[in-house]
Amino acid sequence: MIQFPPIPAWDAFHPLIVHFPIALLLVAPLFIVMGALLQPEKGRAYMFAALILMAVGTSAVFVALETGEAAAKLAERTPEINAVLEHHEQLAELTRVVFSALTVLLAAILLLPRLLRRSTGWLVGRALPLIFLVFYGAGTLLLVNTAHNGGRLVHEFGVHALVQPGEPPPAAAAAERD
Repeated sequence: MIQFPPIPAWDAFHPLIVHFPIALLLVAPLFIVMGALLQPEKGRAYMFAALILMAVGTSAVFVALETGEAAAKLAERTPEINAVLEHHEQLAELTRVVFSALTVLLAAILLLPRLLRRSTGWLVGRALPLIFLVFYGAGTLLLVNTAHNGGRLVHEFGVHALVQPGEPPPAAAAAERD
């Protein structure tokens, strides 16, 4: 029989959430490149897809930061864990600020010409998105460094979210009775 796992507490959601901003924010620049390389009319859809990915990914950074702060309160602490955890938290807060600014910047690049009723020329259609990618690259390095430090906490120090024990699978429960 299929059984749904229990819904974890807020402080145990962090491992489930953190992968969304990483994946979404690492894929978004591919859409920007495709949008910048195509003709402006054809590339616009890719640029708006990138903006949507960035908005959802940046929102997920906010959620990941909140769940991470809740999980950090319950984590076992040693001086080494404290140092890496503190660095991870600082990087996460900076990541939130940087990707919030990058999302607003891309929205301005895409929406200002429409609001000003100007056609998307070479500068707005190709040059600005490609220049934007330079700044996005710095944000990506920050995101990857944040993820790396979180990975160190889990894989090097064994820090993990505290999850309530669940019911044993039916086969395991039957084996215990026999």
